Amino acid sequence: MEVYTPTGAPPGTVKQSSSGQTVTSDYETFLVMMTTQIQNQDPLDPMDANEFAVQLATFSSVEQQVKTNELLGDMTTSLNMSSMADMVGWIGNEARFAAPVSIEGAEPITLSPNPASAADKAVLVVTNADGTEVARQEIPVSTADYEWTPVDSEGVPLPDGIYTLSLESYSEETLLGETEIEHYGIVQEVRASPSGATLLFEGGVEVPSLYVTALRAPTATTAQ
Repeated sequence: MEVYTPTGAPPGTVKQSSSGQTVTSDYETFLVMMTTQIQNQDPLDPMDANEFAVQLATFSSVEQQVKTNELLGDMTTSLNMSSMADMVGWIGNEARFAAPVSIEGAEPITLSPNPASAADKAVLVVTNADGTEVARQEIPVSTADYEWTPVDSEGVPLPDGIYTLSLESYSEETLLGETEIEHYGIVQEVRASPSGATLLFEGGVEVPSLYVTALRAPTATTAQ
């Protein structure tokens, strides 16, 4: 099952805990070494106590920072779990987002194009998982929802899989720009991650909840 994740996940709590254990171990080793040096120093030529104080303060500061990071990590996890619980009601509804789409059969997909304001032509471009363009279709120059039937440039239904959709805006055959095109998908599952709640859609497409720009009840077509 193919899974798409727009953003990389930050380091988890396991890594933070490991760092904390390393710093604590180094801190204890430093104390042992400092005690040994003090016990074996030359009474006629003692070592500078200020230097030890600076090092001790530095280690203490690092240790406190690691503990603070671990605390913040725990708080973030707690907030993420709370956010996930709040979004349970999203399951079964249609969410709009810009990310690859899972195509299964010839079922129409609701697109939300946003062509450039000066455009007089809009072209939907479809590429497969390998990055190969498989379809190019002119669509209305409008921000209204558009029901797209997943077929290639010859009108043949596209094989099941994950596809990337983009929109090219033209003005008198001059390309104004290419942007991602949003589409609707039914939320199947809400998941927690170190970077926040994510939503799982058909075909294993998974996106952060922050990427969702609209949420609505499923239409009669998708509800069937």
